[in-house]
This record gives sequence, C-alpha cells and structure tokens, in this order.
Amino acid sequence: MTTPSPPAAESELAAATWAGLRSLVLDKHSRRTEITEALGMSFIRAKALRRLARGELSMRALAQEMATDASYTTLVVDDLCRRGFVTREPHPSDRRRKIVRITDDGRAAAAVADQILAEPPASLLDLSPADLAALNRIVGSLVEGR
Repeated sequence: MTTPSPPAAESELAAATWAGLRSLVLDKHSRRTEITEALGMSFIRAKALRRLARGELSMRALAQEMATDASYTTLVVDDLCRRGFVTREPHPSDRRRKIVRITDDGRAAAAVADQILAEPPASLLDLSPADLAALNRIVGSLVEGR
C-alpha cells in the first residue's frame, strides 16, 4: 500500500522547514571550528575520541562507525596514539586485529568536544519559553517518529 503524497504546498513547506533545520545545525551553528580550535585537532579525530569514550572498538568497527576507509582510520588512530589519547593493542582472541581504547587524556578531550556540542546556539536561547516548548515538543515527535 502506498502513502498518498501531501499537497504541493505542504511538500514545499516541509522542504523549506527541512532546509532551515539543516542550515541551523550544519551551517549557522556548526561547532566544528570551535572543537578543532579547542582541541588542536581535526573534527574527525574528535569524532573518533567521542565514539571511543563510549567503549573500545576494533579498528574495523571504528572505521565503519566513522564512515572512513581503513587506511584513513589508521592515520587518525596513529595521530591519536602519538598524542596519548588512545592506545592500540592486539585483540585478545585474534592477534591480527587491533583494539583501540581511549586513555584518560582522550576521555578529557572527548568531554570538551561533548561540552561544546551540547551548548545550544544563541538563536535557540533567544526564543520565548512558549516557542522553545513548542519546538521541543515538535522535535521530540520527529525524533520519536510519532
């Protein structure tokens, strides 16, 4: 069974809303520069640290989660090892595989990135309490798929 298409005006409004949300999150309030300046590393390295803060991964799994190829992931991990943010050790049951673990210094750097990413943009803080509550309700329903 196919879902009927919304009327053209609703489709256009949905497309404009989506473009606005993407611009808000990806362009206008991108925190990438803040993170790279605060940590002195590329955003992808910070992304790797943030992921590894949730638990160790094999090199292959880290590459998959970051959507990077194996050789680039190796470069990222090599740099993070040199900085003392991660360790790379043989897998306990398969010595051909490597496990990447975050260090205390790496966990602290990941926490800085998380703190920067968690800070709401000024434009969001400038909304009235009623508008903010309405937006929160709408975003919650979109995320939950209600």
